[in-house]
Amino acid sequence: MSQIPSVVMKYVVMSTFEATVLGIVQGLTEFLPISSTAHLRIVPAFANWPDPGAAFTAVTQLGTLTAVLVYFRKDLWNIARALLAGIGDPEKRSRVEFKLGIYIILGTIPIAILGLAFKDQIETTARSLYVIGTTLVVFGVILGIADVLGKHRRGIESLTPKDGALLGLAQALALIPGVSRSGATISAGLFLGLERAAAARYSFLLSIPAVVLSGLFELRKIGGEGSVGFIPTAIATVLAFAFGWLSIAGLIRFLQRRSTLVFVIYRVGLGVLVLALAASGAID
Repeated sequence: MSQIPSVVMKYVVMSTFEATVLGIVQGLTEFLPISSTAHLRIVPAFANWPDPGAAFTAVTQLGTLTAVLVYFRKDLWNIARALLAGIGDPEKRSRVEFKLGIYIILGTIPIAILGLAFKDQIETTARSLYVIGTTLVVFGVILGIADVLGKHRRGIESLTPKDGALLGLAQALALIPGVSRSGATISAGLFLGLERAAAARYSFLLSIPAVVLSGLFELRKIGGEGSVGFIPTAIATVLAFAFGWLSIAGLIRFLQRRSTLVFVIYRVGLGVLVLALAASGAID
């Protein structure tokens, strides 16, 4: 009598408590310039939990994406209307909303191409705590330099095609855990002379297509072998939405009055701590 081979699926076991904590962490850190990807790797390491993986990170970002869509619904509606109007009427292509829509689309191309080209490295070696610790420090310093040297005079309506291309390239750096999507694009915006709040606002709008593509691409892996199950991922994604909305509103108000110094100090301090603990073997 022939035996039917059994297939045992190996999942990353995650409790409801872990999913709750990581969902809150994702929501709070996605839009702050401190790297949500890094925190979804660091927090489990500190708590001695398994690494939830790149797929879990990408899918929970769909929760924070929803927060962006809700918060900027009027802006996005105006951009969508301007794009449709501009397609049929060349005279309407001079509108700020049309230009922003084009810049966002073009700015997504670099991260889409590089994300596909280096997806294996992003999901494996790039998640090393040494890589994350280093990028937290280096790009924290870059953020500080950008804030000091930036003129903080330009609004989002002053963006040019060159600015859009540079901001798109900056966003692509966020494929490396620890860089931070918002951190990289806000830094680039500050170097280009944008006001802090304007740089953050454009950073959030620019992130939408990239997060959609990344989340949908990784969604197929959830529930599969080596991934976190559906229920923990769903819990984390819902919480990421709620806390992501709070994070957006809080950061924009904060940057209207203050500099990014607190984030620079936090990034450098956390990066040094991660490198020290990883080198000593205290975290793996």
